Amino acid sequence: MTVNTTGKRKEAKARARVEEGSGNIRINSRPLESFSDEMIRLMIREPLELAGDITGKVDMDINVSGGGKMGQADAVRQAVAKGLVKFTGDEELEKKFESYDRYMLVRDSRTTEPHKPSVSSKGARKHKQRSKR
Repeated sequence: MTVNTTGKRKEAKARARVEEGSGNIRINSRPLESFSDEMIRLMIREPLELAGDITGKVDMDINVSGGGKMGQADAVRQAVAKGLVKFTGDEELEKKFESYDRYMLVRDSRTTEPHKPSVSSKGARKHKQRSKR
């Protein structure tokens, strides 16, 4: 049985394929252990630790693109959690993820504000200072 899920955060998008296996996790064809930033590894491992022994029975292939490192890590984390819930069909696991951090299963809608036309390259709200008198 194979399950496909997605995760998004800011500009990052992650697509995960979860299937029966021996616990291998590959992100963009690289094993999870090969990532040098420990904070990112811990973020991605959170749903795996909460799920317990289920993770030893599944293989995950995750493709992630767009955004920065932390946005990608959040997108991968969401895709992994959604994939585990969908693969097992376990409502208790879903409630456990929900109570730990709601954004493991639901997209965080906070993104950067679009730039306005007057000073587009400077930012969304930047304007020249004006004197009122």
